[in-house]
Amino acid sequence: MKASTVVKTDAQTNAEKKVKDLKGFYIHLTVYILANIFIVAMNVTIRIREGESLYEAVVNFGTFIIPFFWGVGLIFHAVKVFDYHPFLGKDWKARQINKYMEEDKREFEKFR
Repeated sequence: MKASTVVKTDAQTNAEKKVKDLKGFYIHLTVYILANIFIVAMNVTIRIREGESLYEAVVNFGTFIIPFFWGVGLIFHAVKVFDYHPFLGKDWKARQINKYMEEDKREFEKFR
């Protein structure tokens, strides 16, 4: 009896990679939310115990420094996963590839 082999197409492999990346982003987002709720609550609690008012504890930048910088990283992760290109456009990569392929073709033609 032969073991069956599974042949994956490029499209299927790409789809699986996108699903894996998306799942990784959602896990990152969930951990970000849960961890930062805890971190902010602890920072506020500690500051109140040290004598600050609730308002002072909440508006202090130090309370939100970890969520802020972690959030920047989360934004970069989202940009990568969702393939968002606000400045370069969606077809920028394809245009650049075509441009360099044309340059290589012209260089090759010089030596024919």
